[in-house]
Amino acid sequence: MEPGANRALGQSVSASKSSLAALTLGAIGVVYGDIGTSVLYALKEVFGSGHVPFTEANVYGILSIFFWTLTVIVSIKYVVLVLRADNHGEGGLVAMLALASQSVRDKPRLRKVLLIIGIFGTCLFYGDGVITPAISVLSAVEGLEVISPAFKRYVIPLTLVILLCLFAVQKRGTAGIGKFFGPITVLWFFTIAGLGVSHIVDQPRILWAISPVYAISFIWQHPGTTFIILGAVVLCVTGGEALYADMGHFGKRPIRIAWFSVVMPALTLNYFGQGALLLDQPEAVKNPFYLMAPDWALLPLVALATMATVIASQALISGAFSVTKQVIQLGYLPRLRIDHTSVKDTGQIYMPFVNWGLFVAIVLAVVMFKSSSNLAAAYGIAVCTDMLITTVLTFFVIRHGWKYPLWLCVVATGFFFIVDFAFWASNLLKLFEGGWFPLVIGGAIFTLMMTWKDGRHALNEKLRADALDLKSFLEAVFVSPPVRVEGTAVFLTADPSSVPNALLHNLKHNKVLHTHNLFVTVRNHEVPWIGLDKRLQIESLGHDCWQVNINYGFKNDPDVPKALEQMRGRGCAVDPMSTSYFLSRDTVVPTLGAGMAPWREKLFAQMHHNASAAADFLNLPNNSVVELGSKIEI
Repeated sequence: MEPGANRALGQSVSASKSSLAALTLGAIGVVYGDIGTSVLYALKEVFGSGHVPFTEANVYGILSIFFWTLTVIVSIKYVVLVLRADNHGEGGLVAMLALASQSVRDKPRLRKVLLIIGIFGTCLFYGDGVITPAISVLSAVEGLEVISPAFKRYVIPLTLVILLCLFAVQKRGTAGIGKFFGPITVLWFFTIAGLGVSHIVDQPRILWAISPVYAISFIWQHPGTTFIILGAVVLCVTGGEALYADMGHFGKRPIRIAWFSVVMPALTLNYFGQGALLLDQPEAVKNPFYLMAPDWALLPLVALATMATVIASQALISGAFSVTKQVIQLGYLPRLRIDHTSVKDTGQIYMPFVNWGLFVAIVLAVVMFKSSSNLAAAYGIAVCTDMLITTVLTFFVIRHGWKYPLWLCVVATGFFFIVDFAFWASNLLKLFEGGWFPLVIGGAIFTLMMTWKDGRHALNEKLRADALDLKSFLEAVFVSPPVRVEGTAVFLTADPSSVPNALLHNLKHNKVLHTHNLFVTVRNHEVPWIGLDKRLQIESLGHDCWQVNINYGFKNDPDVPKALEQMRGRGCAVDPMSTSYFLSRDTVVPTLGAGMAPWREKLFAQMHHNASAAADFLNLPNNSVVELGSKIEI
């Protein structure tokens, strides 16, 4: 090999290592912020519940349950198994739902059931998105009470101020401050690990709790108590779904490296350090995390914990924007305004309606529940339901998509289903203590999504019933063609075989046709990305008319003018200066009769009315859009 080739190879390996290190650092900052801040409240809630008698044996048993919960649910289920189920490199419940629905495409009834289950799980993500920032920031600020009880009255106001600042800066994007997320979160993990080690050295025998014997012994001796406290134990794995959802941003390897090299060891050391502290000072159970720190370090620790919880909340807010965009493109929500906050990274978006809707719900949660302990009662049921749904969808992916033997699929997912079901059933005990809150939020959003999906179906059926066949219509028009004017007309239509209402109105009122006419249908598919080579499908209809299908994945950013640039060289060069985009602006009128319930029809009509303009969503130039309206009864 030539010396120059050796040097180039060395540079390539160096760049690859540098990129892996950067992605791993980013994964620590974004993916693991939520699960990393669970040390603030998880162990406190188990012993503070009053169900577990405070004995040395019980401390060992609970720590062992914590360790093996992290191992089974996060390390084995998510990091080893679920991360394998990537949808073209993307992860998360929406990506898993798309994989599962595609794997049973030949079973329409089963596919419909899986879609409903998956969409409900996605809705619960918003319930989790309300509880996570509320409990994380509140638990961090509650550290002030450890410094001095006089600070107690300032906890809620300070929490609300921090949350307001967090949501107010969303419109500016996170490109500027995002580079600090990784280093701050790494500092957080090293800090919590150090706190744990400082107490483990005083009680090194606490490390024996790593043995599963202690967990099994506790469960065997206290089965009823174990079932009850699982609702609190699950707090140690909240955020586990995030490592799968963020797979598309960082990749499997950086997420796995970050978990096994930094996150898992730090969490284990901190929980065991809290256990060691409790053996020495049982009274520390009121807030074992903060009481691990010496008095001089309390204020800096509260500040660091607050920054860590803000970063964890930021990752969840960004996730809410991303998930909402995907759900819109899958057709389960109306178009909402989307602002891109970064020129370089198209994935960085801001959605005002989602941002302030989350903020209002989070403020409501903080004011209603008042403390992290009360919020802990509301936390868990949404997370456990999502974990259960992920396990169910994974079964269909590996059985029908990957064609693994049935016995292997049952064994692989059956074990995790039993574990997830146990946690889920335990959390049902907290239903009336606050668990209803995220379920109400998820249920409300599920109602909106299904109403929009069913309403769009009814609307399309109505349009299809009244529509004319496009090819037959054009043949009739060109028997005695109207006046042709210079330029290109792009007619946006949901049904490529039907005549767009905008074309009918244009002929009726203006009595002209443009020189070139494109009938464009934007199709969104159940895959994350569709490349430029598959972006357009073009069919010539004669007389300088074309039927064009534009294909997007649920993570692509729709941009019709950019897509139509590919028409150049295919018989129709679309000149931006002489192109007009014609859209139908339909007004939905609900009527009595068969179909959806009257209240749902009215809700759909209102959602349809308030949807953001299609021109903005499809990135059409404002000065080239012509909207022609009509009323449609459903």
